[in-house]
Amino acid sequence: MNARVVTSIAAAICLAAAVALHAAGDRWAPPPNVDRPGLLYVRSPAVARRAAIGYAGLAADLYWIRTLQHFGQERLSPPDHVRSYTLLYPLLDLTTTLDPYFSIAYRFGAIFLGEAYPDGPGRPDLAIALLRKGLAAQPQKWQYMQDLGFVYYWHLRDYKSAADSFQRASEMPGAPNWLRPLAAVTLAEGGHRSASRAIWEQLAQAEEEWLRSSAKLRLTQLDAMEIMDAWHQARARGLRPPIPNDPSGTPFEIDAATGELVVSRASRIFPMPGQLQVPR
Repeated sequence: MNARVVTSIAAAICLAAAVALHAAGDRWAPPPNVDRPGLLYVRSPAVARRAAIGYAGLAADLYWIRTLQHFGQERLSPPDHVRSYTLLYPLLDLTTTLDPYFSIAYRFGAIFLGEAYPDGPGRPDLAIALLRKGLAAQPQKWQYMQDLGFVYYWHLRDYKSAADSFQRASEMPGAPNWLRPLAAVTLAEGGHRSASRAIWEQLAQAEEEWLRSSAKLRLTQLDAMEIMDAWHQARARGLRPPIPNDPSGTPFEIDAATGELVVSRASRIFPMPGQLQVPR
C-alpha cells in the first residue's frame, strides 16, 4: 500500500472521528447559553476548505446537516427560549465555500435567512448575499436569480428590484418562459405601469398562444388601472362621476370599506395585480 493511499485512509478516519465527536457533543452538550454568541469549531471558510483536504464535498454535506440542525433547533424551541440564529449564515457560508455548487444550500438557505423572526432571523440582506455568492459561482443559474427576485418581493417589498431579477433570470439559458410575465406583473403591482406595459406589449407578439393571451389580459388590466385613476382624480376635484365600465364591459364596484373603485369579481379581468381573489 503506497503512502498516498495510507494518507487518504488516515484523513478519512480523522474526518469520521471528528464527525462522531461533533454528533456526540450535539447530543450530550447542555442547551446553549443564549446570552452569548454561538460558537463554531471552524469559523473561517477558507481554513475549513484547506482542512478538508480532498473531502470538501463530504465536509459540505456535514456542515449542511449542522445548518439544518441549528435552524430546526431554534425554530422548534420552547416558547420561553429566546431564539438565536447567529450560527445560520456562518454555517451556510462554510457549506457553500466547501462546495460552491451546493444548490440546495443556497436556495433553502436563502429561505431560512429571509424568514421573519421568530421563525427565522429576519435577514433578507443575508439571503441576498448568499444568493449572490451562488451566482458568482454559477452566473447562469437562473434559479438563483429567480430566488433573488422572491426575496426582494416577499421580504423587502422592492418590486422594481424583484422585477429586474425575474427579467434577468428569464434571459438566462434554460429559464422557463413564465419568468418574463412574472416580471411584468411585479412591475404593475409595484406601480411601475409604463415598464410593465412595455414588457406585455413585447409578449403580445410571442409565438406561444398562452403568452399572447396572458399579455392581452394584462394590458387590459393596465387600461383598467388608468380608468380607476381618472375616476379617483375626478372625485378628488369634487366631481361626482358615474361608475364606469371596465375595459371588458363590466361595471366597476365601490369597495364598501375604502370607498375606492375596484374591479368587480364578475369581471373577466378579476383579480387585478395585487388584488386577492377572496371568496365572499
